[in-house]
Amino acid sequence: MTDSPKASPDCDVAAGAPAAPMTRLAHAGRLDGSPFVNPPVIHASTVLFDSVAQMKGKSATPARYTYGRRGTPTSDSLEGLITEIEGAVGTVFTPSGASACALGLMSVVGAGDHVLVMDGVYGPTRNACEGVLKRFGVETTYFDTHVGAGIVDLVRPNTRAVFLESPASLTFEMPDVPAITTALDGLGDTRPVVLMDNTWATPLYFAPLAHGVDVSIMAATKYVVGHSDALIGTLACGPRAWKQVKTTHGDLGMWTGPDDMYLALRGARTMAVRLAQHQRSALAIARWLETRPEVARVLHPALPSHPDHAIWKRDFTGASGLFSFELKPCSFEAVAAFLDGLELFGLGYSWGGFESLAILAEPAAIRTAVPWSATGPLVRLQIGLEDTDDLLADLARGLDRLAVQP
Repeated sequence: MTDSPKASPDCDVAAGAPAAPMTRLAHAGRLDGSPFVNPPVIHASTVLFDSVAQMKGKSATPARYTYGRRGTPTSDSLEGLITEIEGAVGTVFTPSGASACALGLMSVVGAGDHVLVMDGVYGPTRNACEGVLKRFGVETTYFDTHVGAGIVDLVRPNTRAVFLESPASLTFEMPDVPAITTALDGLGDTRPVVLMDNTWATPLYFAPLAHGVDVSIMAATKYVVGHSDALIGTLACGPRAWKQVKTTHGDLGMWTGPDDMYLALRGARTMAVRLAQHQRSALAIARWLETRPEVARVLHPALPSHPDHAIWKRDFTGASGLFSFELKPCSFEAVAAFLDGLELFGLGYSWGGFESLAILAEPAAIRTAVPWSATGPLVRLQIGLEDTDDLLADLARGLDRLAVQP
């Protein structure tokens, strides 16, 4: 056990080698002392010790592993990779992105505390606030995405956390993350912990911890896994929050199965290549949608027409394959004719996989600080890895169907 390989983010990257994302993803998280490119997939609960002294932590040769959910070579590899690309102190995994958001909040609040949550966050994050946190005596206030430095005016003596997401998962507004974290830094020792759902950009296109965020959260189910075949959440932490998150993660017995961790590690190796293609196709389709007479507006932060484009251009190095567009006012039957007849876009939740998806979004149901006031239906698209021209043709036929509906 003492000779078990350990993940080393830089073990296969020579000193002075380039730190480009594709290189990091190809080499980070390899196991020291292992001849294998990929780590073993360890299915384990019980770990055997050499002696009672080693079991009790009194041996001169401490055990590398103690119990299945406390770490294995499989989890070491993925932890090394995510910690490296996030620039984190450490990373923990949960069974899904939703559980990662909930765990992050539960790690830093207690009964009687108050949290500030961006109004446009992922629906399950709001559910956690209105469900388990509320039952445990934690109060939530939802704030306008564009609050900026004004966030400090919302902080109370018992405010322990601020939760961000960029962009908002249905409506794609973008908070000014540096303005928010810089303003909160002025509070000194009373500064709340800042958590951010960074699933859309991944740390390849936006680095939350480098912009003052304490906990960077991903539904790695999406772009990290990339193949719609595993569920996993990640919480990469800076020094302010690492101990709390690590302790709560252990106390709750959180763990992710080794097969899902392996699939996340495998997917991460090609994430940069896939994201580049998602970005190219999504931008081409978003620009095309802006020309269609049936479309009122396209909500894609990388488009100059987006209200928060300046924030995206300043802070982000890329955009992924997810965006929304608002149709001009039309009937439910017309929208259904458009979506039901699509051949290459599946009607399904989640995103980030190789396949294109579409949903009819209803943000008004989960907005309170700033009501959603669009007059037409909102459609969210996940642009997959199919040929862009084929996707455009499928959408064109769909919008033609919509146009002939009463």
